[in-house]
Amino acid sequence: MCSQKAALRRDGFTFKQFFIAHDRCAMKVGTDGTLLGAWVPVANATSVLDIGTGSGLLALMLAQRTSDNVTIDAVELDPIAAEQATENARECQWSSRITVHCADIREWAQQATQRYSLIVSNPPFFSQGSDCASPERAQARYTTTLDHQALLSSAAQLITEEGFFCVIMPETSGTAFTELAKTQGWFVRYRTDIADNETRLPHRVMLALSPTDGEYFTERLIIRGPDQQYSAGYCSLTQDFYLFM
Repeated sequence: MCSQKAALRRDGFTFKQFFIAHDRCAMKVGTDGTLLGAWVPVANATSVLDIGTGSGLLALMLAQRTSDNVTIDAVELDPIAAEQATENARECQWSSRITVHCADIREWAQQATQRYSLIVSNPPFFSQGSDCASPERAQARYTTTLDHQALLSSAAQLITEEGFFCVIMPETSGTAFTELAKTQGWFVRYRTDIADNETRLPHRVMLALSPTDGEYFTERLIIRGPDQQYSAGYCSLTQDFYLFM
């Protein structure tokens, strides 16, 4: 059983092995990013790219999960968020392995000289909707600055032949994203549907795509059990990161 006692600082989120300051980032540390960082397959990763790193959460999580010889590039369009991600990376124990780049991934991909065995992104989810509190939050939420076509194309330019490109998004967007990916030559290799509890329909989906076809695995993750405590599956996935696990 998981204890729900957590240690938090006002300007960010404290994990077991690192701290993420996010007070200057449009999108804060949340369940989506943490789930994705804990879920992505890292067994064969030799180089990692985080597209739209924000505060640097995924970059630091993957640094914790990979060996000392794995390098991580994190690309962020918003200069303020990129600065905070740089500071977070600098203050963690894996600072020598993480490099933050303030750039548009579409332009950065054109100039990159390296391909990556693992690419991750917690991408903008929504088409333009109601106004956000700031242009930076709108940029992080809406696909107007990085639509899914451009995201998939950029990842395709940067992935190794046997690599994985992993994302998390609303379940309602998962089918359309998958179909779009297939038109660009991607294959879905792993899929996990996420539901709040056993009685709810999935509200998020995590996908691992590859340019190489192979076995396909799918599962469902329930966040909370009938007693409203975190489920065994959720605890097992995130226990290396959350203080209250």
